[in-house]
Amino acid sequence: MDYRLAREKMVKNQLIARGIQDARVLQAMGKIPRDRFVQEALVSEAYNDYPLPIGHGQTISQPYIVAMMTEALELKGDENVLEIGTGSGYQTAILAELSRWVYTVERIRPLMENAKRVLTELGHKNIFFKAFDGTLGWKEYEPYDAIIVAAGAPKIPQPLLDQLAEGGRLVIPLGNRYSQELVQITRKNGQFVEKGLGGCRFVDLIGIHGWQDSIKES
Repeated sequence: MDYRLAREKMVKNQLIARGIQDARVLQAMGKIPRDRFVQEALVSEAYNDYPLPIGHGQTISQPYIVAMMTEALELKGDENVLEIGTGSGYQTAILAELSRWVYTVERIRPLMENAKRVLTELGHKNIFFKAFDGTLGWKEYEPYDAIIVAAGAPKIPQPLLDQLAEGGRLVIPLGNRYSQELVQITRKNGQFVEKGLGGCRFVDLIGIHGWQDSIKES
């Protein structure tokens, strides 16, 4: 089934109407087939205005949240990007369209393997995958021009701040387990400048520098 019209409607009604302005982000959201990243039983809901379950207690984020977080990274096309929480791989695909390299970390290996399969089938060749505790980042390829965290954290993991390049942007949901605020952190002259982007609700960021009482595979 061809979902191009559904994507066009999503971009117009969910993204542009809510203030997403970055032309490159809008183009990527209109191109990437979100229907390939959801469970088969939920394909008909792929372009609706809400998150969907993807198994293992995880979700694929609402399209608007994906666009807003991506826009906050301010990508121009030549960046090295670190993604914490591969999940379905949909956000990964958007990042791969907009940057040079994407390094994506997922603690739940079956999710990572499924995302890798779909992304490979779609022809993405600039993505590196790692099954690991995302709160530790991926030190091997630091520093990163942009870091995106797709799970709610009680505080900013220090390894992610350490791995952020000068001038780089980090976007992360911060708060308790029931509600968070999306925050953009920019590294300027060795300092970290925070900007609030609004309320949100994400699954928990599990790990040594996140929520620690559930450090096990779901």
